[in-house]
Amino acid sequence: MRQLSELDASFLYLESEIAPMHIGGVYLFDASERQEPLPFGTFVAYLRSRLHVVPVFRQRLKEIPLRLGRPYWIDDTEFSIERHLAYVNLGEQGRRESLTTLAARILEEPLKRDRPLWHITFVDGFRLDDRPDGNEGFALIVKLHHAAIDAFSGEEIISKLLEYTPSPRPITPPKPWHPSPQPSDERVMLQAGANMLRTPLQVTSLAFTAAEATARGLIQKQLRKLPLPLPLFSAPHSPFNRQITGHRQIVSATVELSRLKSVKAALGDVTLNDVVLGLCAEALKRYLHRQGADTDRSLVAITPISVRSNSLRRATGNQMSAMLLELATNEPDPARRIHRIHWNAVASEPYREAIAADRLTEMLPSPMLALSARLYSELQVAQRYQPVFNLPITNVPGPQVPLYLQGARLVQQYNTAPLFDSLGLVIVAVSYQGNLTINFTLCPDVVANGEALTGDIEDSLKAIEEAANGLEAWNQPEDAPIPVPQTLTDEALTAMEKVLKGVLGRFRS
Repeated sequence: MRQLSELDASFLYLESEIAPMHIGGVYLFDASERQEPLPFGTFVAYLRSRLHVVPVFRQRLKEIPLRLGRPYWIDDTEFSIERHLAYVNLGEQGRRESLTTLAARILEEPLKRDRPLWHITFVDGFRLDDRPDGNEGFALIVKLHHAAIDAFSGEEIISKLLEYTPSPRPITPPKPWHPSPQPSDERVMLQAGANMLRTPLQVTSLAFTAAEATARGLIQKQLRKLPLPLPLFSAPHSPFNRQITGHRQIVSATVELSRLKSVKAALGDVTLNDVVLGLCAEALKRYLHRQGADTDRSLVAITPISVRSNSLRRATGNQMSAMLLELATNEPDPARRIHRIHWNAVASEPYREAIAADRLTEMLPSPMLALSARLYSELQVAQRYQPVFNLPITNVPGPQVPLYLQGARLVQQYNTAPLFDSLGLVIVAVSYQGNLTINFTLCPDVVANGEALTGDIEDSLKAIEEAANGLEAWNQPEDAPIPVPQTLTDEALTAMEKVLKGVLGRFRS
């Protein structure tokens, strides 16, 4: 038995019929170099032979009665790969537009909890080019629950399942697998009780970590003479922050990494991630202008930060912290905006490794966390108050060498992330083989005309390139106020501190 972390479990508690909490991917393969199209049966045999590299593929959830503790991953003694696979033949409709429409419909459906939390749809009859004689290929539509992986580990899993050479690897019989017996309810309850006894030690550990992080932050503020951080719920209202429905749409745009690196070189002291965030910010600003939305205040993004260690690396689970970051969308110059984004990120450096997101959730018992997540949605908290952030933006570095599946080359991938209450848009950027694909997962009932974002990316990059070439050397003035976004965990601790002070004040009076 392996217990979910509180962060992993929170994705289970946030899930609803209109807000499934899985990470998705659409992978397009060129099979023109194969002597014959890849049969679905061959794919099943290949995947069966590779199951041992991803143990979570054969593990399901074991819930604890009354949610007295977090669920466990246990071996699925009745595992059957056929329950996780589907076959679709697009026939004459095998174009990218019909594929993304199909993927959106599939990704709208939550994964079933009575089995391991993943599913793959094999799409046949697909042509890479939108013409009758285009290269033959196939596609995979993959769903992996966010409780089992984060965006970074998801990319690792796909890389492990695929091959690095165009020569098909011989498909060997699957390695013997002997699942552990299903634990009894009594054992699970005893284990949950033992974990609850350890909770005070976890809270104490968290308190020391929080104190250390606060001390580091205060010292850094004094040294840099920075103003106080952004207050909680300070992000502006935007068209993205409205009640979502169960409908989904996938919109993507691909740009060459070399163009982004040229912008980075022209701007100087910025990172490639800053350029990606600046590109997203310019595209979002153009969209807001078309919608007639107020752009006087900057959008605030939440950017996940992987806290994975090379010496302690797990293939699954969420090992992340998060940082709130102003996108400077109220800055008119798209090149100068990238500099501002860089300074915003640098200013919040003391908080990046302060407390990982999963450590913050250790403070809340599982029943309280589940109830909080449900009440957040049902009471429409995000709609009644200003949002903490407007949207998540995740930049995941992918392999720069080609990947293959039985001689078929992976040519393109689209990645999606879950939406939840009052969060109608998520951006996931993934690089592969010299290109960066920027993927918009959106609710079309909230983000109208979202398909226009594809053109906005190309127009935005051109505008950034022109501005970067004409931008004079830019330095942040030493006495200029630097907006300092905090990590999400630090924001939450600040809010909790205010609540505790209020309670203590009432007791003293």
